[in-house]
Amino acid sequence: MAHEAAVVVFITQIVALLIAGRLMGELMQRVGQPPVIGQILAGVLLGPSVLGYLAPGLYHGLFPAGVEAKAMLDAVAQLGILLLLLMTGMETDLSVFRTARRPALSISLAGIVLPFACGVALGIFLPESLLPGPQQRLITTLFLGTALSICSVKIVALVVRDLGFVRRTVGQVIIAASILDDTIGWLIVSVIFSLAVRGRIDFAAVTRSLLGTVIFLTLSFTIGRRVVYQVIRWSNDSLTSEMATCTTIVVIAGLMALVTNAIGVHLVLGAFIAGVLVGQAPMLTTRIDAQLRGLIVALFMPVFFSLAGLSTDLGALAKPQLLLLTGTLIVLASAGKFIGAFLGGRVGGLSYAESFAVGCGMNARGSTEIIVASIGLSLGALSESLFTAIVAMAVVTTMAMPPMLRWALARLPVGTAEQARIEREEREGRGLFGALERMLVAVDASPSGEFASHLGGLLAGVRRLPATVLHLDAPGGSAALNETSAGRANAAARAAAASGDQAAADVADRVVITTRSGEPDACENAIAAEARKGYDLLLLGREPAASGGEFDLQITRSAARFGGAFAIVVARGIHRAPSPGGRLNILVPVSGTRVSRQAAELAVALTQASRGSLAALYLGNSARARMPWHRRVGRAVAPPNTGVAALRDVRALAAPYGVSVDSQVRRGGDAQNVILEQLRSHGHDLLVMGVTPRASDQLFFGELAAAMLERAPCSLLFVSVDPATPADTSAA
Repeated sequence: MAHEAAVVVFITQIVALLIAGRLMGELMQRVGQPPVIGQILAGVLLGPSVLGYLAPGLYHGLFPAGVEAKAMLDAVAQLGILLLLLMTGMETDLSVFRTARRPALSISLAGIVLPFACGVALGIFLPESLLPGPQQRLITTLFLGTALSICSVKIVALVVRDLGFVRRTVGQVIIAASILDDTIGWLIVSVIFSLAVRGRIDFAAVTRSLLGTVIFLTLSFTIGRRVVYQVIRWSNDSLTSEMATCTTIVVIAGLMALVTNAIGVHLVLGAFIAGVLVGQAPMLTTRIDAQLRGLIVALFMPVFFSLAGLSTDLGALAKPQLLLLTGTLIVLASAGKFIGAFLGGRVGGLSYAESFAVGCGMNARGSTEIIVASIGLSLGALSESLFTAIVAMAVVTTMAMPPMLRWALARLPVGTAEQARIEREEREGRGLFGALERMLVAVDASPSGEFASHLGGLLAGVRRLPATVLHLDAPGGSAALNETSAGRANAAARAAAASGDQAAADVADRVVITTRSGEPDACENAIAAEARKGYDLLLLGREPAASGGEFDLQITRSAARFGGAFAIVVARGIHRAPSPGGRLNILVPVSGTRVSRQAAELAVALTQASRGSLAALYLGNSARARMPWHRRVGRAVAPPNTGVAALRDVRALAAPYGVSVDSQVRRGGDAQNVILEQLRSHGHDLLVMGVTPRASDQLFFGELAAAMLERAPCSLLFVSVDPATPADTSAA
């Protein structure tokens, strides 16, 4: 009965912390503050400072002093630390650091060294009454230095994102520097942990811990990256139970945390590095990320930070000595971080205004500081008074950071080059490849299947798009055909990588193309089964593809069973030869609609990957010109500059990738004949068309697409990425 009563109390505590943490977090977010501040304040309200003072009986009934109740809450807190570090690592975008490494490195180092030195100096002169024990001064001093020196990448990224400065150069520098801050900070915490456990400086043990950490990091970012990626991929593709991949990710974090614990450093380092590796894995789709984030944000985050607030006794701040210490901490933390980051920004080549904004942006402790303080409290390296002072410092600096950064950023002008880069990145983010995360290439052994494998490999390599090749042939001899498809796709991916922004070796890391066989009598079921694993584009290549101007019924069923965006490959001409490859000479009709623009994006990627050539053709009002006069009356006519604008948009899409576009405007005449004439006169070997399925029992993209399916002499790629887009009545 006593155990059951303890469980009831525990559930009541969790419910109370969740309600208070969620409501206060919502309130803080509505006034422009990070939700974590509200969650900490919720714990303060439920703790001895407020509830314990106003209703001591209720407080002691809700949070009894029994060992069992405290142990259960402590277990939740420790698990919360691991999961929060996992999420922090997943949010650590190393590509941002690569683009701003020089200023980020100098800002991070200067911004850590100066406040760390201030914290160490404070710890040296700290009165013994504030120490957890006379023999703990060294460990307490190191924890103080760490608490003052590092910032919270989660809070920094959240504020920069909310202010709309993620794509600004200074915003990327701030985020990159905070990423490095967090990484260095957890390394420091891990080393301090090894000292705290032993209670003294054991140089041999510290050397082993440092050496073990170096080996762990080296293995993690080499072999570990591929292992994590393959495990996540296997889990997503092989396990059918609900949220199996989320369980796999948590297991990976737990195992890596145990490894770091075994080498004598804290569990948090393993969880953080696991999060970094998971976040880099191309298999981490938005769906999986949202599932895992939902678990952490909904349960562990409000509970953990509310527990941190619960351990804070603001009544202790009434003591002049502790109040003075808290004020000193706030001043040293803010001034040390600001001056260090400002000087680091100047050394890194930033202007005075940019360095000032960086100094303001790096001065947010938030979640990271609370976790560090919680670890110090659990190890006995911090007293409850020092813990309260550090939490107060974290709250004050975090609440001061958003308005200061907003004020500083509002005074930063946008340069011409920076504005051009921002517009390009926003355009790419809104485009086709900004939304795609994973591609399924469903093929058979026909020439269309071989060509689809080749095109899939090109797209996977040049846009770093994870892909799976699904072979739809009969099992007899299927293994050899599977290997042929995979080999062709992998070869194309590696060749395309050299045309993109990554090395060919990186493709093996991030773009791993595998094969699986579908049953010969249930190919559509095989596609449907794969579609449930998180693909958002089907590249389909199988024969018979069409009869005249109509698609084969199997093509119709395959596209329908996938249930999402798809592209159909039909091989003709030179691409019916074995091992299709070489440079592609592509023609893409455009009309200014979204669906034709998406086809143009795909054409640009294939041109870049194959080092081929691209022509864009705008057909002006040709469909209207063929109508009888009585049907033309009242119909809208495209403005004269529509073709120029559509072609200019295609050139803008292609320019960042070094692809030149031969653009033409053709007005009047029959659209079918104009396209066929262009194909023959310029020797195009691939026609890429953006299409929209019409309502029909059989797959139908309109008369123009049907005519090309029947009469075009070259290979075809019909792209239906946005079915909700209104039908294109001209070139699509």
